[in-house]
Amino acid sequence: MSLKAIAEYADRIEAEMARLTLGAEGIEAHIFDGGMAGLGLGFMTPARLMVLPEDAARARAVLEQLGEA
Repeated sequence: MSLKAIAEYADRIEAEMARLTLGAEGIEAHIFDGGMAGLGLGFMTPARLMVLPEDAARARAVLEQLGEA
């Protein structure tokens, strides 16, 4: 499965909130961060919010409405 990064967050909690928002809109999203964002080291390896390529445009639009993208 190929995924596309649509946003980056220094804070894992913010990334989770965005993921849940997308899920409520029917868009499956995943977070990749190498565990660093959860340790407060998101500036080193930000949490990347990933979606399927065909969902990327709609996911960005949802996040833009929230002022997050």
